[in-house]
Amino acid sequence: MLIDILAAAAGEAAPQNKFGFVEALEQGGIIAWTIFGVLVIMSVGSFYILITKLLEQNKIFKQYRAIRGGFWRAPTLREGVSKLDKNSAWRQLVDDGLAAEEQHMKMTDSLEAHDWMHGSLARSEAAINSKLAGGLSFLATVGATAPFVGLLGTVIGIYRALINIGLAGSASIDKVAGPVGEALIMTAIGLLVAVPAVLAYNWLQSRNKKIAELLSGFSTDVLANITSKGAVKPAVTTAPVKTAAPAAAKPAAATKA
Repeated sequence: MLIDILAAAAGEAAPQNKFGFVEALEQGGIIAWTIFGVLVIMSVGSFYILITKLLEQNKIFKQYRAIRGGFWRAPTLREGVSKLDKNSAWRQLVDDGLAAEEQHMKMTDSLEAHDWMHGSLARSEAAINSKLAGGLSFLATVGATAPFVGLLGTVIGIYRALINIGLAGSASIDKVAGPVGEALIMTAIGLLVAVPAVLAYNWLQSRNKKIAELLSGFSTDVLANITSKGAVKPAVTTAPVKTAAPAAAKPAAATKA
């Protein structure tokens, strides 16, 4: 009984300090909450850009596979482009190439058609690549600044810990644990925000480079087709025809036997 009474008295006399994420932010006050809010906005924006850009890139890759399968089988570019999606980047290239051809016919100077159409397609490629790169600068900014934003919270937390030590006259754990815990939490959050942003930026950039290569090759094929009046097309259109001849030759050999 005596032991229980002493334990209860000690429990009542001991200060009830709560240490946790919310408690650390509350001790930090409006500055800690502001820094935490900025980091949350950075994280949400990073994941939003990652998802939207990934869907946009997947759409372009899917459209490219459809183009390789059927676009160049059309007799003319105008018939082929009518089968493409209206908001397709590939259709934009073809439309700009055909528009450049019509514009060159109206010119009275000696500018070569190849140079004019090549420049028009290059501008079209640049516009598409610029649209694909939209938002990536935000990811780069988050990846570069989020650790420093978290570090700001760390510095403020340590500063508050030093103030508590100075006011109390001793470095007791109940005076230091809260501010130092807040400081460590802010550092961790800053890194958790920055690392996914950097990874997303590098991944999306590599996929954009692949799309840029495909756009460059496709615009070259479009330019060759226009300047040759439809005579030059990628070899993909002749692939299905080669499989029919061997099947028809076997019955003929059997008949002779």
